[in-house]
Amino acid sequence: MSVSTHTAIRNIAIIAHVDHGKTTLVDALFRQSGLVRHGQEINERVMDRMDLERERGITIAAKNCSVVYENVKINIVDTPGHADFGGEVERALSMVDGAILLVDASEGPLPQTRFVLQKALQAKLKIIVVINKVDRKDARPDIVLDEIYDLLIDLDASEAQLDFPLFYAIGREGVAGTAPDRLERDLHLLFDAILSEIPPPRFDPDAPFQMLVSDLGYSDYLGRLAVGRVMGGHAESRHRLICIDANGLHHPMKVTRLQVYEGMDIMPVDTVSAGEIAILSGIDQVAIGDTICTEEAPFVLPRIKVDPPTVSMLFTINDGPLSGKEGKYVQSAKIRERLRKETLLNVAIEVDENTGNRDAVLVKGRGELQLAILIETMRREGFEFCVGRPKVILKTTPDGVQEPFERLFVDCDEAFMGVVTEKLSIRKGKMMNLNNTGTGRVRIEFSIPSRALIGYRDEFLTDTRGTGIMNAYFMGYGPYRGDFPSRFTGSIVSDRQGHAVPYALYNLEPRGRLFIEPGNPVYEGMIIGEHNRESDINVNPAKEKKLTNMRASGKDENVILSPVRPMTLEQAINFIRDDERVEVTPASIRLRKVTLGVKARYVQRGEKK
Repeated sequence: MSVSTHTAIRNIAIIAHVDHGKTTLVDALFRQSGLVRHGQEINERVMDRMDLERERGITIAAKNCSVVYENVKINIVDTPGHADFGGEVERALSMVDGAILLVDASEGPLPQTRFVLQKALQAKLKIIVVINKVDRKDARPDIVLDEIYDLLIDLDASEAQLDFPLFYAIGREGVAGTAPDRLERDLHLLFDAILSEIPPPRFDPDAPFQMLVSDLGYSDYLGRLAVGRVMGGHAESRHRLICIDANGLHHPMKVTRLQVYEGMDIMPVDTVSAGEIAILSGIDQVAIGDTICTEEAPFVLPRIKVDPPTVSMLFTINDGPLSGKEGKYVQSAKIRERLRKETLLNVAIEVDENTGNRDAVLVKGRGELQLAILIETMRREGFEFCVGRPKVILKTTPDGVQEPFERLFVDCDEAFMGVVTEKLSIRKGKMMNLNNTGTGRVRIEFSIPSRALIGYRDEFLTDTRGTGIMNAYFMGYGPYRGDFPSRFTGSIVSDRQGHAVPYALYNLEPRGRLFIEPGNPVYEGMIIGEHNRESDINVNPAKEKKLTNMRASGKDENVILSPVRPMTLEQAINFIRDDERVEVTPASIRLRKVTLGVKARYVQRGEKK
């Protein structure tokens, strides 16, 4: 077999931990390549196209773009920096020949850096290391470089992978150089390294057309879009091809349009050849990992493998009294259809419809953040539904029950080390390493069950006065470490339907923290607050003050209530217990009991005892 290279193309991914500057660096590459005209106004973090990405400042979905430098087209894939979106990273790395590893000059290689670097090394990609943000006051580039070498050695990198090109950069200003104090005026050194170090795509010039589907899109005009790297041969518009699915079934297709990435946009072309990242339209039945090839040579390419999901969450219809008042889509069929569509676009999410309840679906994912993003996206699309508490997926083996474990890294002030260690030990965490940097902050490493981190992040921020940093990555499965209390407080539950009254809420304030304000609708079984004690309490938030012939109706009306901080979706998901649900609508986030009736819950409690 003869092998050729496509010298006019480079395919590269940018990988890093959250907030280390990936998307900002892509902005700078755009500007320098001439894609953005001088003086042209574009948004910051132009690759963060989703509203949720802009609001949270994180990349959620891997996205493609391209720049042209010295007549070479560089296809760039911007990958997420959070372990919960690891499926996006694995999908993106299947399309590229090399990767730029971006590391913060102060924080160094964090857990997600380890996760994505391990995936890149396993794929035998060529790595270029960029130490970013060298202008930070607390930058320590020399120490960070040693940490990168230690990490590569720990991940069994080869001699060739240890011999990586190294650059120092300030992504925000679009400058890079070979030393922290010798930065060039732009990024031309990085561009030159991409052309010289990243290998061009290799292919067999005599091979028939083959493409591995790594991403899916949708167009109102063209229907389903299959995105992937062309592994061999070439295709033209109107070509007749076949799509081979996971079961080996052949689905005929006719290419209605061929497109490639040009800058931030996609442009139609007449033909695509090996090495290019192409977008094909003309088939409805296609999934990520499928092979598109010719009917004469139906050769199946290796499917994209992703790590299995570790967390599950139950999605059900909203059967409460306020159902259908705020949402556009409330039927279980619509919710199922939307979740099935998500599995097509997201390889890391699985949907199990065999729950024994036709109105409930079990959704499995990488972590609570990934599922929370899915819930928030559906909510903004007009869906109304309920979700249960996240649960880890356990495995039963001959040695006993196995549960997923995380390697947790905590960076906090010395003063908070005691309370953090105490809380994590209660949650069955084991300290693996302790490093005092001498700056008043400590770095602690724990091995901890994944279920222990559900709901802990908010508690951690409170304990460290908002100054702590917490990161984790999935280690694997291990023996079950036993039960521990997840919440030490009960719920304040409404015992009737109506609207909250200031007088009633004022008298309930000593019982705990309230979640609702005067005038909010309430119903029997709705959770309106957090009880000070461990037990639940049923109350009447709609109780009005009785007037007597001694009091005028306007007397004693000036009740001053403590301000209520609105609960976010993540806080609500973390707060609930197993017998509670989060009611999600486009306008509201409410908490409720699974069983709404007070008497029915009392009977259930008696049966459990």
